Amino acid sequence: MSVLRLTRLTVDAARADEMLVRRAALIEAVRRTTDGLTDTKLARVDEETWLDVWRWDSGETLDRVAATAPALPEAQAAFAVVRDAQVERYDLVDER
Repeated sequence: MSVLRLTRLTVDAARADEMLVRRAALIEAVRRTTDGLTDTKLARVDEETWLDVWRWDSGETLDRVAATAPALPEAQAAFAVVRDAQVERYDLVDER
């Protein structure tokens, strides 16, 4: 079953472009470690609030990557520009 991990984060508006570059580097780094990251989406709520949704092929894959990803230099760089990150996890039960 696919799993969604949603991160609501805050980034200073002046650093939005930097965050986008660092996020892209993080996605590339994670994809080098697994093929279980199937899709990512980023939405802007307002000038400083973003929703970042990553879709995983399974909860097991997400758990495995979540245990090691914080040590990636790209993860550390990406989250260095983020404030107030709140993470939620959902099992995807219907998609049309």
